[in-house]
Amino acid sequence: MSALAGIPAPRVPILFKAACPDCRGRFELAAGALRLAIGASRRTTFYSFTCPGCGAAVRKPAGERIVELLTGGGVRTLRLHSTV
Repeated sequence: MSALAGIPAPRVPILFKAACPDCRGRFELAAGALRLAIGASRRTTFYSFTCPGCGAAVRKPAGERIVELLTGGGVRTLRLHSTV
């Protein structure tokens, strides 16, 4: 039996690869630097971040796989509700 049994392993921060369409920079961002908005359709489901290189507000579409990865990685999520 290990002396460390029952002690949780330290969490390794998850980094997400992102690119800025303005400055064309490529970065690794922590979950706290990203936001995910889930809407009723593909058009209203996206993730966003502020480019660490140029400061631009970046918004990109998020398909099912990206939503799964971001939510699983601890990215804050906002669920958009229809007013209809």
